[in-house]
Amino acid sequence: MRGADLIRFARDAATGNPLRAALLVLAMSIGVAAVVVLTALGDGARRYVMNEFSSLGSNLVIVLPGRSETGGLNPGNAITNTIRDLTVDDAQALQRASAVSKVAPLAVGTSEISFGGKLREVIIAGTVSQYMDVRHMAIAQGRFLTPGDWRHGTSEAVIGAKVRDEIFGTESALGQLVRIGDRRFRIVGVLAVSGQGLSMNTDELVFVPVSLAQAMFNSNTLFRILIEATGREAIESAKAQVAEILKVRHEGEQDVTVITQDAILATFDRLLGALTLGVAGIAAISLAVAGILVMNVMLVSVTQRTAEIGLLKALGATGSGIRMVFLTEATLLSLAGAVVGYALGLLGAAIIRQLYPTFPAYPPDWAVLAGLGTALVTGILFGVMPARRAAQLDPVQALSKH
Repeated sequence: MRGADLIRFARDAATGNPLRAALLVLAMSIGVAAVVVLTALGDGARRYVMNEFSSLGSNLVIVLPGRSETGGLNPGNAITNTIRDLTVDDAQALQRASAVSKVAPLAVGTSEISFGGKLREVIIAGTVSQYMDVRHMAIAQGRFLTPGDWRHGTSEAVIGAKVRDEIFGTESALGQLVRIGDRRFRIVGVLAVSGQGLSMNTDELVFVPVSLAQAMFNSNTLFRILIEATGREAIESAKAQVAEILKVRHEGEQDVTVITQDAILATFDRLLGALTLGVAGIAAISLAVAGILVMNVMLVSVTQRTAEIGLLKALGATGSGIRMVFLTEATLLSLAGAVVGYALGLLGAAIIRQLYPTFPAYPPDWAVLAGLGTALVTGILFGVMPARRAAQLDPVQALSKH
């Protein structure tokens, strides 16, 4: 039997029972669609986290108060056992490191902003003018904080886009005097819309000079110190220099945690990459179930087509030819299921992106190829037993059941 005849014969046999063929295609397509959608979610989470951390700034080094035992990134980095507070003097001392380009101390707390009878609770971020350069943020109106003495800031504030909309509405915010806590500040700038990220939502922040923020919170402690290295190749040098300077300032105690942006990204990349592989493996189980269904249905098909197999053998078909007929049929059904599943998976990923525009739910190429390949291999492997059984039928006995 020629290849074209073999494919045509297998196609006619598969479509001869539409319900059976539809069930096989559906089972295989569900498995492939699950692989595509779940890997799109896993890889989308990885890309989202990577993009968010990249948006924090480039060549970033972060100093946290307290010491993490691993020296790397773990949940304990967020809440550490503080031995000695980070201070503005610590931050200023870091500027003399040769591998450090810019330093931005950060003090964080909550307060209320009021204007024209409107009152809103906001997060106050006390920092300095270099924060804009370290974080690579954009100003929509006005300017950021004035450069000057970090210990004596002027009463000026920069607000996020959402704060501006809720407090000032259509009225211009620039130059307005507002009350933040028990102090009066003049609005000198409005940040461009940036939205919610892994860091604080800058649309809801109010930036004031770090000295005034510490006075408002009655604390000399810094939440973080953000540092920009002179270049990507200088990140590790900056980390080492920062750690050494703070160790000397803190009487020889290594009581801070210094982490780099690259270390954070590498950690999340490994964790979420493993998660993507895990969910792909779970989804692939459904392909094995679909393969078992293919085998069962094809075995039933062999029983139902016993007379047809006997006739083919009587007309000169060999055992290998019969085997190829059933394997080709299983392959065609698996291929159809893989294609339909791929289309359903892409549709599912597109729906996720539509519902969550900031989430890059795109299936990785390796997952798509693995899903399609596994579907085909599974269908063929589980089609071998029915094909062998059909090839081993005695033609006389098979015809006698006609």
